[in-house]
Amino acid sequence: MAYLEAVYWDLDGTIANTELEAHLPAFNKAFTDLKLDWFWDKNTYINLLKINGGRNRISYFAKQNNVDFNQDFVIQIHKKKQEYYLDLVNNGAVSLKNGVNRLISELSSKNVRQYIVTSSSRNQVQLLISKLFNKNPFEFFISSDDVDYLKPHPMPFLKAIELSGIKISNSIVFEDSKPGLISAFSAKLPTICVKSNLPIDFVNYIPINCLVDTIGDDKQSTKIIKGPKLAREYIDYEYINDFINNYK
Repeated sequence: MAYLEAVYWDLDGTIANTELEAHLPAFNKAFTDLKLDWFWDKNTYINLLKINGGRNRISYFAKQNNVDFNQDFVIQIHKKKQEYYLDLVNNGAVSLKNGVNRLISELSSKNVRQYIVTSSSRNQVQLLISKLFNKNPFEFFISSDDVDYLKPHPMPFLKAIELSGIKISNSIVFEDSKPGLISAFSAKLPTICVKSNLPIDFVNYIPINCLVDTIGDDKQSTKIIKGPKLAREYIDYEYINDFINNYK
């Protein structure tokens, strides 16, 4: 029997409500500053979330609109966006998702080691952790500054596995996006998908074993969309432990 030893958390959309609360308004503020005739509404941005990484989204949107930006200008836009994003986080715009704090605390009490694997930049991760947690519960994090290839490439998770030294069979990933799921599955990691602002139209062609609407707590129970039934009202240590023992 395997025992849970490691949890690899995605950040945006999985741990925290960052995408619509901070990233989207930060992009639009940057566009205004740089005199771009662009405005991403909620639906446009949710569609763009299929493209992983802020710079990639800018480049993709430009090409879709027949705009030719050189890479230096893309970097300039993204840098300005990051400034606004960090300001929004500093001012309390971002909150933890339902059940995250409860589960992280429970896992810590069980001596499960926890990590973040994200496509966000290092300074974004550091600020979010400092704002959302009184004490940092994560042993380390893998950010966009730490790897040559972002999700959906498996490199971020492969690097995390190497650094943790923990067997895949004793590990779990929490993810919310298509690129993140492909990355985790490519690294052969058992994975639970937590529904977020992202569309879940990829469910039928990505082999998701477990999809939930929320991690859950005493106030808001978890709904299992796909996967093993719950023994309690929400995702807990025992549920994850059973999941990794039955994962195929």
